[in-house]
Amino acid sequence: MDDSVDPHEQDHVLIIEDDERLADLTRDYLEANGFRVTLEADGAYGVERILTLQPDLVILDLMLPGEDGLSICRRVRSDYPGPILMLTARTDDMDQVLGLEMGADDYVPKPVQPRVLLARMRALLRRRESSAASEEPRLVFGELEIDNSTREAFLAGERIDLTSAEFDLLWLLACNAGRVLTREEIFSQLRGIKYDGQDRSIDVRVSRIRPKIGDDPNQPQRIKTVRSKGYLFVKDI
Repeated sequence: MDDSVDPHEQDHVLIIEDDERLADLTRDYLEANGFRVTLEADGAYGVERILTLQPDLVILDLMLPGEDGLSICRRVRSDYPGPILMLTARTDDMDQVLGLEMGADDYVPKPVQPRVLLARMRALLRRRESSAASEEPRLVFGELEIDNSTREAFLAGERIDLTSAEFDLLWLLACNAGRVLTREEIFSQLRGIKYDGQDRSIDVRVSRIRPKIGDDPNQPQRIKTVRSKGYLFVKDI
């Protein structure tokens, strides 16, 4: 991975991590790659720091003193539109699933590999920019309206509470309405990495999106699972 300064130079990253050595090393690495970094070690101040600073991206440890990362993520999601990248234990898949359910956009296992972290951060920031630059600003499917210019979705005129990652996935599926998107395609588009056949993050997000857009989770009509392939967003139901 090329560590040269990219177009995201001076993007502001907030790292909430109580491991001082890890936090310092991560800060130094990111600053060397053009980011502006703020550190916070106490989870008790996590929510306030995120909402006050409104950084371009948050790196959030799962286990923190004062308040854990899952709680912080859940509390800020409705008021913080930027991506949240969660640090999780390598061997605990449940940490990853819970993080995604609380609204995290991605996760990196500990011990943190700096180049992997940087690649994931860049992918999240590119995803946000490419979504904003899309030529098609608004899609409407019956009572469901998805506005890419404001990154908001509405059901029967009521705003839907979506995380940044949920909106990106919904927009990708809606832009490809009527066509099955494989998990490989979704991973490539949204995360810039190959699908390993095990990652459940897309499935978790789909399960969270369905009830929010009025789709029956037990018998979905709008976002259908195509066995052994991926997902199909249905144009007319």
